Amino acid sequence: MKYKTAAVSAFILLLSTVSSVLFAQNTEPPADHVQWLTVEQAVAAQAVEPRKIMIDVYTQWCGPCRLMTQKTFGDKDVIDYLNKNFYSVKFDAESPDSLLFKGVTYKNPDYVKNKPGRNGVHHFARYLNVSAYPTLVFMDEEGGYISPVVGYKTPAQLELFLKLFASNSYKTITTQEQWQEYQSKFTPAWKNE
Repeated sequence: MKYKTAAVSAFILLLSTVSSVLFAQNTEPPADHVQWLTVEQAVAAQAVEPRKIMIDVYTQWCGPCRLMTQKTFGDKDVIDYLNKNFYSVKFDAESPDSLLFKGVTYKNPDYVKNKPGRNGVHHFARYLNVSAYPTLVFMDEEGGYISPVVGYKTPAQLELFLKLFASNSYKTITTQEQWQEYQSKFTPAWKNE
């Protein structure tokens, strides 16, 4: 009986998450900020409306991460493009919270409450193969790993990657020469600051 109750509770929680994500999608998104979701919310939303996921992997102590949040993710062009084309996730690589992804629970077993500075690395950040901050991790519509993008990016620098992944152009780039050609032909439409 306990297992039935737990299963029903988990199902209700999933429905609640999907409903809240759908409600957020069916209303006009605020034009002044990125609609950030949790990993679980983004995966639940993908089940209803497939989109790619962009995960901003950051830490509390990372200066470039804070700058990217303020400047890049505060840029109107970036906000509009992300809200229309991606499910955006902000993930603290040193979070004490566990998360469930593809049936696996990820934790930060080395987290120490109230510890200043660096505080263990979450196993989900390790799963994503992130070793520097900020790192943006892009996933396809089924939650499959596409690619990381490491380091601070201005809006114009980020535009190149967002449009590369949203358009599926990345699927046809298989050599360094093709990547260099793509970059040289790309003309950013967004400002840098």
